[in-house]
Amino acid sequence: MPTLTALAYAKLNLTLDVLGRRSDGYHDLRMVMTSVALADVITLETGTGDGVRASANLGFLPTGEKNLAASALLRFQEATGRDLGGAHISLEKHIPVCAGMGGGSSDAAAVLRALNDCTGAGLSLPELARVGEAVGSDVPYCVLGGTALAEGRGEVLTPLAPLPRCTVVVCKPNFSISTPELFRQIDSVRLRHHPDTDGMLAALEAGDLGGVARRVYNVFEDVLPPRLRAEVAAIRQLLVGHGALGAGMSGTGPTVFGLFDCAAGAERARRELGETYRDTFLTETV
Repeated sequence: MPTLTALAYAKLNLTLDVLGRRSDGYHDLRMVMTSVALADVITLETGTGDGVRASANLGFLPTGEKNLAASALLRFQEATGRDLGGAHISLEKHIPVCAGMGGGSSDAAAVLRALNDCTGAGLSLPELARVGEAVGSDVPYCVLGGTALAEGRGEVLTPLAPLPRCTVVVCKPNFSISTPELFRQIDSVRLRHHPDTDGMLAALEAGDLGGVARRVYNVFEDVLPPRLRAEVAAIRQLLVGHGALGAGMSGTGPTVFGLFDCAAGAERARRELGETYRDTFLTETV
């Protein structure tokens, strides 16, 4: 089988709401997600005869099944009964790692889509998304891509009208956040504010970028440790000060993004933030 190359697009949470803890230990979520052009490059070689392994331009990433891309390949084999005869997955990472942008999940989804196409397995996108559920909660959305409402654990997906064209500045602060700890914090407090998700859906349907941007909101910002919350807020304020129509944190963070209708303002924000934060990017909707 020939070597395949695929792009794995980053995601942003336009809204993220936690509705409560479920009996299975997971949480019911309601969130609007969208894809942006910032992407990892996946190169997939099958028929290698030496098991499944992954490698990346970042040496600290796992190489075995703990790598979501490798796990996705194994789940695809199980679901379709197709033995690929060993495989090597090469990841050229551009999406920041552990950043709330779904990089690992998107890598896994890109592998699933590429294998579905090249093997002729013929799975529909919903079927492929169900395979992805066994890999991670964000993988079904990343299989679908675009703009979507995600509910349940994130696997119940409703496609939405696309985010209107805009320029996006993405900035990952120089710290990491424990996702399990943030969920523990969510469980221990009564959230005072929730995103206007229904308003977000209406703004997307109307193609109203300003209306979308005004409704960007993520409940996890409210339970960050005070020092980290202050840094996220400072980045958000800088983005708005340079003309972002709205800004917020993606996923469980720490990445902060701003939506701009003015490319010049976005570039000024990127330059200023880039002086402090290495992982600062200018991207756009896809």
